[in-house]
Amino acid sequence: MKLREEILSAHSKEHSLYIAGWIGGDAKRFSQLMQLFLEDEYRVVQRSAWIISLVAEKHPELMTPHLPEMVARMETVGLPSAVKRNVLRVMQHMTLPPELHGPVMNACFQYLEDPKEMIAIKAFSMTILSNLAQAYPDIKNEIRILLEDLLEHDPSPGIRSRAQKVMKDIS
Repeated sequence: MKLREEILSAHSKEHSLYIAGWIGGDAKRFSQLMQLFLEDEYRVVQRSAWIISLVAEKHPELMTPHLPEMVARMETVGLPSAVKRNVLRVMQHMTLPPELHGPVMNACFQYLEDPKEMIAIKAFSMTILSNLAQAYPDIKNEIRILLEDLLEHDPSPGIRSRAQKVMKDIS
């Protein structure tokens, strides 16, 4: 399969599942997908992000060698929301290596503080920060303050639900 051409040929859940199935647990195919995600143009990057999250659900071990590159990608200014959302969706279920804790924490705090950021991105960021708070209890108060502010200024059901869960987890 010519992966880039296949990604551009259609954009649907079924098609993304088809490509994710083709990649399966194959590290070489997954590396091809990651290269497209990290280096290609907007549409390819956006569609690749969704496929990455689908593959990572079944084969999270494939993500490990690519985590430093993904974290570096999170620091890109103007990163499309779909990319952030899918990267964070994957990271919330992973054990991150200690050398990535700082950059991931910084990105997640920035996403929570940004009033223009999408609800899903904020929700995934809350979960990641809650997970990291187990290793860094000093950040619990900062998380709590941010969540209280979010609940006051953006009381959407998604924010409220995730924030309440995270508040319990960090108490």
